Amino acid sequence: MDQETLVETERHRDEADESTEPNGPAEPAGFEAADAEPGAPQLVERKPVPSMHWKLWVRDLIIAAAASVLIITFLYQPVRVEGISMLPRLVDQDRLFINKFAYHLSAIERGDVVVFRYPRDERKSYIKRIIAVPGDRVRIDLGQVYVNEQALSEPYVPEEYRDTKSMDPLILRPGEYFVLGDHRSIASDSREFGTVKRDLIYGKAAFVYWPSRDVGVVH
Repeated sequence: MDQETLVETERHRDEADESTEPNGPAEPAGFEAADAEPGAPQLVERKPVPSMHWKLWVRDLIIAAAASVLIITFLYQPVRVEGISMLPRLVDQDRLFINKFAYHLSAIERGDVVVFRYPRDERKSYIKRIIAVPGDRVRIDLGQVYVNEQALSEPYVPEEYRDTKSMDPLILRPGEYFVLGDHRSIASDSREFGTVKRDLIYGKAAFVYWPSRDVGVVH
């Protein structure tokens, strides 16, 4: 029986006690008054109701825990950023969720921030930005990236993080992706280790959850 019900029950009992004559015989607890006048307070038997709140709380906790495990296992996975190649958006030691299911429903697009197994050592994982997709022609001229001969606008790369490196034209074959770090002057990316195969990409960066100063959607 919850606290609110208990208070209300005690209040009715007090009212019933006050309505009894001072010298009159007391009514047996648990039974109605024999000759109660219409409208007069009546004494009724009160049966204890066992509380189920703790059982419901445990049930809800188990359901929530199971749902969290399923979501993390099949949809989202927490990862930790190591390094500064994705500054300014992602900082060293940031914690974020990646969506492992996103690319089962939609294609990988230019501008996506993805997590993939490092082509030269698949035991390691890298996080970079997709710059070009299969069939694209990409080149770099003194730091300016061109995709299909169109200069790429990159607002996510601040001026102080740019460099003046160049790269000869490259046409991406089916299943190949060209990735770059946002901190161009220090990033190890496709300019160094080449393109990334589709089967190495296993998640899309979704949301930074820690620390609080960096919380937000990853663009």
